[in-house]
Amino acid sequence: MTRPQLEHIIRAAAANADTTEIVVIGSQAILGSYPDAPAKLLESIEADVFPKECPANSILIDGAIGERSIFHETFGYYAHGVDDTTAVLPVGWQERLIAIANDNTRNCTGWCLETHDLAISKLVAGRDKDLQFLAALLAHRLIDPDTIRSRLTVTSLAPDRRSLCEARWQRLAA
Repeated sequence: MTRPQLEHIIRAAAANADTTEIVVIGSQAILGSYPDAPAKLLESIEADVFPKECPANSILIDGAIGERSIFHETFGYYAHGVDDTTAVLPVGWQERLIAIANDNTRNCTGWCLETHDLAISKLVAGRDKDLQFLAALLAHRLIDPDTIRSRLTVTSLAPDRRSLCEARWQRLAA
């Protein structure tokens, strides 16, 4: 997905959910901090989004511009309506959101996860594609290992899950 494609999703999601603010929490949130991010980080054709003020209205987004919608068939990318509990994120993530707002979003705002918060969500999810995404962030030096360790300490996790995430990070950062 490209930055203009994400901007299109923000515009369409905001219109369908009758709002002016959309939160982007999936991998394509990288485009908030890095509009020209490396290709390895832009392989997804899906943006995970929800309306900032009413996350439950993400169902309106999923139905209108989600997977297998006319929007998806027409443009080749789509939005996945999620909510504010979909990703496990560190304390304070809301204050670090990165805004995208311009003519292409019709001046609606797409609030993208800051890169280290995005990395934490991928570390906790731990799927193969998430770990590959993290490895690419590290390879391109888009995240700071000390910041990741610090943010992990302020992420609400059960002790066994925290240990698993710490072990994953040790392997990745080695």
